[in-house]
Amino acid sequence: MFFCITSGRGVNLKKTVIITGAARGIGRACAELFAAHGYQVLINYHRSVAAAEELGRSLQERGFRVALFQADVCSRPQVDRMVEYCQTVFGPVDLLINNAGIAQSRLFIDLAVEDWENMIRTNLTGVFHCTQSVLRTMLPRRQGKIINIASMWGQVGASCEVHYSAAKAGVIGLTKALAKEVGPANIQVNCIAPGIIETDMMAPFTAEEKTALKGQTPLERFGTADEVAACALFLASDAANFITGQVIGVNGGFVV
Repeated sequence: MFFCITSGRGVNLKKTVIITGAARGIGRACAELFAAHGYQVLINYHRSVAAAEELGRSLQERGFRVALFQADVCSRPQVDRMVEYCQTVFGPVDLLINNAGIAQSRLFIDLAVEDWENMIRTNLTGVFHCTQSVLRTMLPRRQGKIINIASMWGQVGASCEVHYSAAKAGVIGLTKALAKEVGPANIQVNCIAPGIIETDMMAPFTAEEKTALKGQTPLERFGTADEVAACALFLASDAANFITGQVIGVNGGFVV
């Protein structure tokens, strides 16, 4: 399922960005911010149909140029169709933000094989699918940027989130290695490792658990999706053209 909104009242159109998992949380904040800064935005979503359509209408009312495409990042054929559609509607893809992901808290000993495979397939293999598909359009042009949304738990690990931590650590390793490989083609690959961000993923935590997490954060608060999006906007800008292979922590000092 997909539809396109191509209003452009007073907007200085610049570049094209694909944002995966853009219906909610960090992805949504990125879609709103990048649209406001003149980007043509392809909003990817999978199951959050109503939220994606609401976001599309909201951005349309503000005069921005966006398109929606429903695709499961775990499926290579769906990802390839999404990238192909984006090029048809907007032209060359200048930026990919790999944000789609899932979270789960469970003791390692209680993890089912399906839990492990679903986590790796969504949070790591999904990044592989989207990145490889987009790179096939970026490499011939010798330009482009890729920003991967990982997690501070991919840097230091989290108890009861071993599979999540492993997947996000994989994203960090992918970022560093790929940056070296595609750097000669003038493509920058960077990673943002958010700390505790106030999104829907925090819903399972109790008030006591949230208080404890805030107490472990030097800034004594949770971050916002808008703050992560602002970091992504900087990495996407020309001011960051000499930055690649880096992991930027947006974590309030939780990991230093």
